[in-house]
Amino acid sequence: MEIPQKIQDEITQFQKLQQQAQAVTAQKQNLEIQIQENENAIAQLKKTDADATVYKTAGSLLIEVKLDEISTEVEEKIETLKLTEKRFSSQEKKLLEKLQEKQSYIQESMTAAGIQ
Repeated sequence: MEIPQKIQDEITQFQKLQQQAQAVTAQKQNLEIQIQENENAIAQLKKTDADATVYKTAGSLLIEVKLDEISTEVEEKIETLKLTEKRFSSQEKKLLEKLQEKQSYIQESMTAAGIQ
C-alpha cells in the first residue's frame, strides 16, 4: 500500500526536526565541554600563587596577563557559555517535544490509513 502524500510530507518534516535536534544537541555538548575546560582553568588559577607569571593565548601568541584579570575574564566566559548552553537546552527540549508530537501524529495517521 502506498503512503499518502500528506503522511510522506509529515515524515519529511519529522526527519528535518531530527536533524535540527541532533545539531542542537551537538552544539550543546560542545558548550558543556567548553564550560568544563574553563572551570578547570579557574580551578588551576585558584591554585596559582598571586605573584606567578600567567599567560593566555591570543591566536598563535602567548601573552603575559595578571592573574586577577585572567580569572575575571575566564569567569565571565563561563557565565556567557552557561547562558548560551541554557538557551540550547531550551531549544533542544522544544525540538524533542515537537518530535514526539510529530511521531505520534504520523503513527496515528498511518494506522488510520491502514498502513503498518
